[in-house]
Amino acid sequence: MKKTLLAAALCGCPLAALAAGPGNPASLSPVIVTATRTAITVDDALSSVSVITREDIDRLQPVSLVDLLEGLPGVTFAQSGGLGQQSSLFLRGTNSSHTLLLIDGVRVGTVSAGIPAFEQLPVDQIERIEVVRGPRSSLYGADAIGGVIQIFTRRGEQGGGLAPSLRVGVGSRGYTDGQLGLAGGDRHAWYNLSLGRQITDGINACRVGAAEAFAGCFADEPDADAFRNTHALADAGYRWDNGTELAATWLDSKSYVEFDGAPYGNQARNRQQVAGARLSFDALGAWKVTLAAGRSQDDSHVYNDGAFVRYGDSRRDQASWQNDLALAENQLLTLGMDWQQEHLSSDTGYLADSRDDTGAFAQYQGNFGRHEVQLSLRHDDNQQFGGHTTGAAAFGYAFDHGLKLSASWGSAFHAPTFNDLYYPYGGGNPDLQPETSRSAELGLAQQQGSWHWALNAYRTTIDQLIALDANYFPRNISRARIRGLEGQFGTTLAGWRLEGYLTLQRPENRDGGVNDGHLLPRRPERTARVELDRRFGRLGLGGSFLAAGARYDDLANAHRLGGYATTDLRASYAFAPGWQVEARLANAFDRHYETVYYFNQPGRSWYLTLRYAPGS
Repeated sequence: MKKTLLAAALCGCPLAALAAGPGNPASLSPVIVTATRTAITVDDALSSVSVITREDIDRLQPVSLVDLLEGLPGVTFAQSGGLGQQSSLFLRGTNSSHTLLLIDGVRVGTVSAGIPAFEQLPVDQIERIEVVRGPRSSLYGADAIGGVIQIFTRRGEQGGGLAPSLRVGVGSRGYTDGQLGLAGGDRHAWYNLSLGRQITDGINACRVGAAEAFAGCFADEPDADAFRNTHALADAGYRWDNGTELAATWLDSKSYVEFDGAPYGNQARNRQQVAGARLSFDALGAWKVTLAAGRSQDDSHVYNDGAFVRYGDSRRDQASWQNDLALAENQLLTLGMDWQQEHLSSDTGYLADSRDDTGAFAQYQGNFGRHEVQLSLRHDDNQQFGGHTTGAAAFGYAFDHGLKLSASWGSAFHAPTFNDLYYPYGGGNPDLQPETSRSAELGLAQQQGSWHWALNAYRTTIDQLIALDANYFPRNISRARIRGLEGQFGTTLAGWRLEGYLTLQRPENRDGGVNDGHLLPRRPERTARVELDRRFGRLGLGGSFLAAGARYDDLANAHRLGGYATTDLRASYAFAPGWQVEARLANAFDRHYETVYYFNQPGRSWYLTLRYAPGS
């Protein structure tokens, strides 16, 4: 398998050719690219990794990315209301701006706040997701303190012929959604065109009493907060006989969302656009070159009962040049350069509104029998904050019976965002320093037959962590420490597919001040998720259980948010070739809980979907 992946890295073969279906041994270990920026199997990754396939998405029937990712090892969310409301992801207890989000290799996230808008990204347009936990600044530069999440959009199948797809759904609180797509390809080319829409009347985002309590949204607007999203995807590529490959992707997501916040704004029109192109070719027999360029835009216009209040539009342009050189069998050297420029346009008076960053990196991957080594080093030159050098080293040893031990160390950094530095309302802090981190990890995993398991213990120390004080003013905390243990387990018993995930973590303020020893805000110490599914011919049954411990909403740990547990039930029935009807009951026992102080979460919700996909 390692020889096959090395050949793929050098010839530019599509990953889909390696991720074959049942009967292909390669399908037992999914192929990923995010962990090392090259094609490797999950078994060869010396880091904690999760892969979500399109098959998983269809099985779980999520209506949002929060539904899909919540409860994976190290993954927790804080959401200010229901579907479409602001959602912040905390990976391994780090800040919500410490996770780098990529869509088909293009960086995504607001330039102003530095936080990806997970709530605005359509699940219908996703083919697979790779979640890589642990620092990755030595490969990707700033922001990857907690890890990297990469979303791969749906694409046509090379040589697959014409394949239309259809999905329509209804649900609680006026929920409707739909998606129409057309994909195809021949021996050389592939393409995918897709259009979708999602609508809900929503719930009351912020509970009554917030204005009097000076908490939450600081406003009382007891009404349902609607969400509407329209999304489109275009993807195309061509691969010549000599292995040269050219591919391009465009994703557009436009949203309208209501929220509680009058008179400072209670409506927003948002737009996310991601466009990218990639060219890869063999310069020499053992030298593969990949050139990539992309742009992501995040535009937001805020209104109060229809009257314009403010706007903030951000743009990030980027380009990369990567060279993969095979030094010998099972030894790969990667050299590359990345460039990005951030630009912010707003009616808010920022003291600076643009900056660029240039980074150069090198990585070595080697396999020597049972031993595996990965080394990486990167230097970034940030226009505002100067140079930063980060590195990582990992070692793995393969025992008998599929058992593998891994150990790693890595450093990372994050530059303050424009909001952290300059936002005038509530106060930006131009004296903020960049955050730096150091992480150590020890892992043990095994895959044998129909079952697999993994344990990863880690410790991350962050210097100059940026956090909001009691007055919502950003300050540097001299030191924070996060210790954690993650567990994964999966097997098939009597035809039932069982997947389980567990996270135990302690994200602490360790600055020696009045809040020393307190938990960092909005991060629970314990989470667990269990999935159980089985097919009985045409009928599919399943359920998911999610539990999260208590958390605090502030640095002082004055506002405690209680723990909770929710249960989802689902069923599907394939009544004709390619046609399937699906039903899901989310939060079946109507559990009431908060992940952000004073903000509501949806109660019991039902969804009914009709789906057509050839070959399913």
